[in-house]
Amino acid sequence: MHGTETKDDRSRDVQNAGATILTLGGIGAAFGVASCCGLPFMLASLGISSAWLTGIALFAAPHRSALLLSGAICLAAGALLLWRRRPAAACAPGAFFSRPAVRGAIAVGLLLGLGLLTVGFLYA
Repeated sequence: MHGTETKDDRSRDVQNAGATILTLGGIGAAFGVASCCGLPFMLASLGISSAWLTGIALFAAPHRSALLLSGAICLAAGALLLWRRRPAAACAPGAFFSRPAVRGAIAVGLLLGLGLLTVGFLYA
């Protein structure tokens, strides 16, 4: 029975992959929103050049509302999928998503996305 995968295992794998994809989508949308206004101010106050953000900001500025909404939805859905996952029974032993480091990386990504989304919302 070692090589057999049940329907429940496949749904957990999809749920874990979904949390990762939604988190990455939320970070991308939040970065687009933050690159317009908030991120350049923060980087400039640290003495770091933000000229490289110009291309992203020019693309993201007209779509700010849509990026804010999609970023918030992606991050909330990713957090929900991560929260609903039970650590003890989430994946088969040895699977990629059964590693605690992956779950921690997703949580850090969610926090990073939330921070970028907040900066993009407040500094606009």
